Amino acid sequence: MSLRKSMSLLFSLVITCVMTAQDIPLDFAIGEKYNDRYKYSNLLTISEDGTGGTFLVRSYYTGVILRPKGYFIEHYDANMQLVNEYNYKLRDANLVDGYVANGQIYLIFLDYDYEALAYQYSVHRSPLSEMNFTRESLLTIPSKEVSNPLDKNYYNRNFSSGFTTSVLFNDKKNAFVISAHFKKGKSNKHFIYLFNSSLKKVIKHDFSAEVEEKNYAFENVAFSSNLDEVYIIGKAYFKKKRFQATERKFQYELIKVSRSGTQTQTFDGPGKFSEALIPIVKGNELLCVGFYANRKDNRYNGLAYFNLNTNTLKLNSKKYSPFSEQFMMDKFGREDDKVVKNLVFKNVDVSNDGAIHFNAEEYFVTSSVQANSSGGRVKVTRYHHNDIVSAKLSNTGDMLWARNINKAEVTQGDGAYTSYCSYTKDGNTYFFISTAAENPQLLSGDRLIFKQGLSRNRNVFVIKLDNDGHLSYKKLIDDKEARLPLMVSMPLVNTLENKILFYAKRGSKKQLVKVSLN
Repeated sequence: MSLRKSMSLLFSLVITCVMTAQDIPLDFAIGEKYNDRYKYSNLLTISEDGTGGTFLVRSYYTGVILRPKGYFIEHYDANMQLVNEYNYKLRDANLVDGYVANGQIYLIFLDYDYEALAYQYSVHRSPLSEMNFTRESLLTIPSKEVSNPLDKNYYNRNFSSGFTTSVLFNDKKNAFVISAHFKKGKSNKHFIYLFNSSLKKVIKHDFSAEVEEKNYAFENVAFSSNLDEVYIIGKAYFKKKRFQATERKFQYELIKVSRSGTQTQTFDGPGKFSEALIPIVKGNELLCVGFYANRKDNRYNGLAYFNLNTNTLKLNSKKYSPFSEQFMMDKFGREDDKVVKNLVFKNVDVSNDGAIHFNAEEYFVTSSVQANSSGGRVKVTRYHHNDIVSAKLSNTGDMLWARNINKAEVTQGDGAYTSYCSYTKDGNTYFFISTAAENPQLLSGDRLIFKQGLSRNRNVFVIKLDNDGHLSYKKLIDDKEARLPLMVSMPLVNTLENKILFYAKRGSKKQLVKVSLN
C-alpha cells in the first residue's frame, strides 16, 4: 500500500473516531409488539392523554381495491402497554387533524355536503374514558365541490378551483386557525377563524378586501399567550395577468389578526427576497426567521431574521446572514454548481438564553409516467426528503453557524417513515433518521452523508449538533433490535420529561419506541 493511501486511510479513521466518540446521552426502550388487524393504514395524529399515556389515530384501508373504511384509535399507557383499541367506522370522511384536550379526543373533518352544496368542517369528540363520539358542525362554507381543497403545494399553489382552505395548529395544539377562500362568479370571499382547543370561536375576520389583488397560501402560525392575536405567515401570490421572466409572482407577508381587524407587514427589499418564514412569539417579542434569496428565483442565499413590534408590526431590526463556506462545503463539497433551493421549514426552538435553533429540509416532488401491468400508462408521484439544514442564531439574530447534513430519501407512499425529527436540549440539537444503510459515509471537513440502503429493515441513527455546530452521530437502534420501521417524522415529543415517542409498524405488527435524553 502506498504512503498516500495509508495516510488517507488513517485520516478517515481519525475522522470516524472524532465524529463518533463524542458522548450522545440517549437511552431507548422498545414496547411490546402487538398484532394489528389492518395491514394498510396511515398514522394521522398522535397525542398525549394527560396521564402519561398516548392516543394514536390511523386511517385504514381494506378491499381488493384498497379504499378508506374508517379510523382506528389506539390508547397506550405510560409503559407503552396497549390499553384499548377502537374502530371508528366512518366511510367517505376526510380527517384533517386531531388532538387531545380537556379529557376528550377531538377529530376535525372536512367533508362536502351534497344537499347543502357546501363544505363543512365538523368535529367528532369523545371522552377519553370511553369511546363514544358525538358530532358537531364547526363551519359551513357554500361552494361547488373541488379537487384537493386542502391541497398544500409549497411552490405552485392552485387558486383557480374556486375553493381552497387550510387548518393551522401551533405546537401546543391549544388553538388553531381555519382559512377559507371561496369564489363564485364575481363574489370573492376569504374568512379567517380562530378557535381555542375547546372549540370556542375566538375570532372571525373577513379577509376578503385583501384578496382582491392577491391570493394567500397560509403556511405557519403563532398565537399570543391569551389567544387575543394570531400571527400568520402567508405566501401572497399577485394576480397580475402577465409576468416577465425576471419578475417574482409572490411575496411573503405577516398577517396579524385580532378582534379589531388585521395588520400586514412585508419583508422584501432591494436584492432581498424572503423564503420559508415562520413567526415566533418569544415573551413580549415577535420574530420571523427563515431564508432569503438575492434574486427573483427559488435559490436561497442565507438566513433572514426580523424583529417586529407586536402592536404595530413595525420592523425593529432585520438581519441577513449569507450561508457560510462551511455550510456550502457541507452540502456541495467542491462542486461548482452551488444552488440551494427547495428548503421547507421543519421546526424551531428558542432556548432560555434566547438563541434560536432553526431546522429545515430539502423537499420537492417529481412525477413521471410509467407502464402498468395491464399495458396502460400511469402517473407516478415521488416525494423527495433530502438534506437537513440546521442553523443557530443569537438572541439578536446574528447567525452563529449553519450546517447541512446530506441525505437522500424518496417515497411514493407514506411519508411518515422518511424525513426526520429533531429535538433541542441544553444547546444541542438531536436529529433522528431511519435508514436501511448500516453507516453514514464520512467525508473530510466534519461532513456526513446518509444514503438509502437496500435492506427491508431499518436502523435509527441520531445525529448531534452541539452548541458550536460540531457534528457527531451514533446508531441508536439497530435493525436487529427493532424489527419494525419507525415513523420518525411523526413523533410525540414530551419536553417536560425530555422524551420522544415513536410509532413503529409493518404489516400486521406494531409497537412503540421511547427515546429518553439524559
